[in-house]
Amino acid sequence: MASLDRVKVLVLGDSGVGKSSLVHLLCQNQVLGNPSWTVGCSVDVRVQDYREGTPEEKTYYIELWDVGGSVGSASSVKSTRAVFYNSVNGIILVHDLTNKKSSQNLYRWSLEALNRDSSPTGVIVSNSSDYDREQFAENPVPLLLIGTKFDQIPETKRNEVLTRTAFLSEDFNAEEINLDCTNPRYLAAGTSNAVKLSRFFDKVIEKRYFTRDPSQMTGFTDRKRFNFKSLHYD
Repeated sequence: MASLDRVKVLVLGDSGVGKSSLVHLLCQNQVLGNPSWTVGCSVDVRVQDYREGTPEEKTYYIELWDVGGSVGSASSVKSTRAVFYNSVNGIILVHDLTNKKSSQNLYRWSLEALNRDSSPTGVIVSNSSDYDREQFAENPVPLLLIGTKFDQIPETKRNEVLTRTAFLSEDFNAEEINLDCTNPRYLAAGTSNAVKLSRFFDKVIEKRYFTRDPSQMTGFTDRKRFNFKSLHYD
């Protein structure tokens, strides 16, 4: 097992959205009993069978890097996090479905990770006529959007929240999963969420090991493609 090839996947999002609980569920298939704040970064490993059930099936390690979620704009905070953004093969963007601001902040998180030398300030948001979602179309780093605390959304608000997450997934050109990290059934084998998750990890592996484009194998480094405009919301 120690000789397995591996890929690096960042897990990004605001503090308190449930990143540590999510990573524990993904890697241990268990609910995290006493989650605590992540300082810096913690790393856990998941085993993924690439193209499971086909002649090309092969086992890989998925390293999930849970990055501390402080949203402070101080350059010292960003420069500390920047060391975790090297050689990234995939990104999971995590937001709290009951906290709209955490969803809006995903634009800032993605820009910080994909343009690590651009030192962004403020928040990049969607639902603006100036936001160009096509800027994600050629992003070589696979993205997955995961909304947590689905169980805490009132029935009367679920359509509204799910509509908002659908727009988010379009903006990021990524699939979305909405779940409750305290209930493993949301990722049970055979569910649509489990299929999406496996498809995402397979895509990360494929980009890393089965592409001839070096820029797609080691993570995104061409900052010019992500020359975002700074947008603000009311």
